[in-house]
This record gives sequence, structure tokens and C-alpha cells, in this order.
Amino acid sequence: MFKVSGNIVDIFNKEIFYGEVVIEDGKIQSIDNKQKAIDNEPFILPGFVDSHVHVESSMLVPSEFAKLAVVHGTVGTISDPHEIANVCGMEGVEYMIENGKTVPFKFHFGAPSCVPATIFETAGATLTSEDVDKLLQKDEIVYLSEMMNFPGVLFNDEEVMKKIASAKKYNKPVDGHAPGLRGADAKKYIDAGISTDHECFTAEEALDKLGYGMKILIREGSAAKNFEALIDLMNDHHEMMMFCSDDKHPDSLVENHINKLCARAVAKGIDIFKILQAACINPVLHYKMNVGLLRVGDAADFIVAEDLTNFKISQTYIDGNLVAENGQSKITTKKGGIINQFNCKETKPADFIIVYNNEREIPVIEALEGQLITNKLLVSPKVAEGAIVSDVDNDILKIVVVNRYKQAIVAKSFVKNFGLKEGAIASTVAHDSHNIIAVGVDDTSICKAVNLVIKEQGGVSSVSDENAMVLGLPVAGLMSNEDGFKVADAYTAIDKMVKEELGSHLNAAFMTLSFMALLVIPHLKLSDKGLFDGDTFSFV
Repeated sequence: MFKVSGNIVDIFNKEIFYGEVVIEDGKIQSIDNKQKAIDNEPFILPGFVDSHVHVESSMLVPSEFAKLAVVHGTVGTISDPHEIANVCGMEGVEYMIENGKTVPFKFHFGAPSCVPATIFETAGATLTSEDVDKLLQKDEIVYLSEMMNFPGVLFNDEEVMKKIASAKKYNKPVDGHAPGLRGADAKKYIDAGISTDHECFTAEEALDKLGYGMKILIREGSAAKNFEALIDLMNDHHEMMMFCSDDKHPDSLVENHINKLCARAVAKGIDIFKILQAACINPVLHYKMNVGLLRVGDAADFIVAEDLTNFKISQTYIDGNLVAENGQSKITTKKGGIINQFNCKETKPADFIIVYNNEREIPVIEALEGQLITNKLLVSPKVAEGAIVSDVDNDILKIVVVNRYKQAIVAKSFVKNFGLKEGAIASTVAHDSHNIIAVGVDDTSICKAVNLVIKEQGGVSSVSDENAMVLGLPVAGLMSNEDGFKVADAYTAIDKMVKEELGSHLNAAFMTLSFMALLVIPHLKLSDKGLFDGDTFSFV
């Protein structure tokens, strides 16, 4: 038995008082209300929950993700293992569950609903409605992950509806993913039983979905940032809102997590209890998480913060265990096993040539800072020696996708706004099928960057005229099983190279690159099978 004293934040009753929390056998035995809150005393409150995150995007296995997250007061996540499932199928989901069990952290995994995400790309696996049903029977699987195939819902696709029916059968919620869906279509999608969406990028869209009873997740990740567009809605709709990161790179996770979103919301003048209900309470209740909420009898999952303004976390407790203190994680690295699926040979520069066929205009993907959506441009091509080449002066660079699962012709197109002045970058983190994606100023550089990640059987690479760097991601080509803080340092170094040597102005170039193959987000993307129009759901 032990005791923790401080200003106790009772979110349910909207009061703060000085008192003592008594913990025994991992449970809260009592909460003693001694007197009014005392100045300069720390605050005790429930732990934070990331209500939608792909752990794989941190480039860390679950145990290492937890090691970093607890420093910021995160005690649990709603985690969609969709990324590894696209590479390794059911075995990948099992890997995430088992690795997560090796540390004191409350991972709550979902059954991926869309593997593969579309039929217009090559993935490493398929999860049928029967597979999803088997997953949903597991106690460790608490929900059906984001239903990206919203056309399948609207048109009553048999496989899609079977997956939703399974979730209902086991009384587990269904997550949504329907960017831009409004009006009658949004209502039909929600009425099918889909309860959340993290893809709203305007307040108007979020209000529309809130009106139909859908819960809205405010997403702020390494690439997609919707906090500013949506946060004011919390004043009137806090009971129907949560915070999430969706995709967060390791360097960003070292810096902050949900605590940072709480601090930013406080700075907007939003009521502290509304903020904390979204950050701590709503996810636990919606997903029926086994996370304590600072009540007598609950699991002792709570945090101690220096204040309720900046949310600098002094201590994090999970099941009564002190897992982080004063910026130091107490979770130790236990190097786990490796699973992967990689079957392609090294490339040569000739594989990336785009022959000029007298095109007056070519379609170009326009990447947007802080958004997953892209624009579709038509531009005059730059031609050299009978081939269409990167136009560095106008920031229109060649982008390619190489099939990692089998030998195939390379898919090639062009993208604007990466800002590279020399070299190339490549990655096997390429949503959702995780083939190899690369962008660069010339075919030789692109080839070198691609071959670096092939040699590592997965990773991210950067090539300049003088240097080359690669961060290996041997677990499914998505994650490292090394110490999370060391991985974050390595990623910081390669990201610095992309900005300082190659000239990219993007905040997170690798994260942005990873979404250039995400076909379910409009408007123009590139899969291993070709350039794809997300509005018509067809190849250009």
C-alpha cells in the first residue's frame, strides 16, 4: 500500500480538492478529501488516452511506444494494427497484441476492417469477414477499426456489412473514416452503426456528423493536423469529442503526446473539465477500456502533473506501478522478435524512366502541409533526352512506388511541394499497403534511396549528392525493435538531413511521403499499380 497526495481533479463532479489517494494491489482503495485545493501543490488526475493511433507509425514496436508515451502521462491507447495487418495479416495483429503485453501499458487493439484498403494496390495480406469475426471474439480486440471503405457502407457491400455485423454481435464499437462525407450520405454511414470519425478537416463537416450522433476525434499527428480547425467545437460538444494523434513519428512522441493538446486547448480558453473529459474520460467509456478513472475501486491508472496549464507530467502510474517520473521512463527495453514480408530485388536507374509521348500536360499530385488530402494539378512536363524528368525549379519531382511483395513494373508519377533541391528520400512506410515509395530529383538518386531500404528489408532513407543515411525498420518494414529513444534520435538525424541537405521545407517529409500512396484520401495518389483518382476511384 502507498499514498499520493496533491490537488485531486475530479472530472466527473467538476471539482478540485486537496487530498490523498490510497493505492493497494494496483487498485485505488480510497480518496480522502481533506480540504480546498492548495496553491503550488501538484495535480492528480486520470491518465491520458490516445483515442486513435497506429502504433506502427511511431516506427516503434508497442513496448517501445509505451516507453516513450508514459513520460507524457499517456496510460492507454485505442490502437488500430491496420498497418502491420496489411503486411503480415493475422500474424501481424497477434504480434502487436503479444508485444504490447510485455509492458505495463493499456493497449486496446482493434480488428482492422479494410485489409487491403482497396483493390487498386498490392498488399501483403487480406483479412476476410471471417478473419475479422475471429479477431473480434478476442478479449484483447475491443472494437472494429476505422471503416475506410465508406462507399462499401453506402452501397451495402456484403463483406463490409458482415464485418460491421460482427462488431455489433460482440457489442464492440465501430470506428469511422469518411473524410468530406456530409449530408444524407454521412447519415447513412453513421446509421450503419459507425460511431466515430477522426478525418474531419473542417468544423462544418464535424458539426454535420455531430448532428447525426457521431463522436468526433480531434487529430493532431506528425502530418495531419486538425486541432485548430476543430478545437472550438469542444466548448459545446465536449461530451462527444476525444483527442488522437493517428500517426506520430518517434521524434514527435519524445517531445509530447495528448498532454500537449490539453495545454493548447487551455490556451484557447476552454474549460479545463471539458478538456480533461475528452482527453481522459470519453475514450475509456466509449471503448469500455480497462483503464481506471481515479475512482475508488478503479485500477490505479493516474498521473501527477505540475500544473493544469502546461501539463508537465511528474509521475505516471499504471495499475499502481510508477512507470515514469520527472521525464524519465521506467519501462525497460526488451528486444522483441521480427516478422516481415519482403520479396523484391534491388532496382536500377532505368526502372524509373518515364518515356515522353508528346504529352502537353501531365497530372501532378500536390502535397499539402498538415493535410492528408492532396490536390490534382495539370502542368506542362519538363523533358530531357526523350524522358519526362523532375522539374526542380518548379518543385515538381518524380515520385515512384515499388512493389515490395513481388517483382513488378515500377509505378511512376510527379508530386509538388516536397522542395528537394538534390537527392531523394524513400520509405517502406507507405499507407496502406506499405510498398516502397520514393521521391527525388533524378533517377540515380531515387534508385539509390530505394535500394538502401531494400537492403535493410524495410526502412527510411535519404540520399544527397555527398551523403546517404538509412534507418532500418525490420519489423514488417514499419518498426524498429530497438530502444525507442535511440530510434527517435536516429530519425531526428535523417529528418535533419532531408531538411538541411536536400532542402525540403515540409515539417515531416517522411510522414507526408507515406500518405502519397493512401488511395482512400482524395484527390490524387500513387499506388504500385498506377496514378489513382480518389474522387472517381479509378486510375488516371
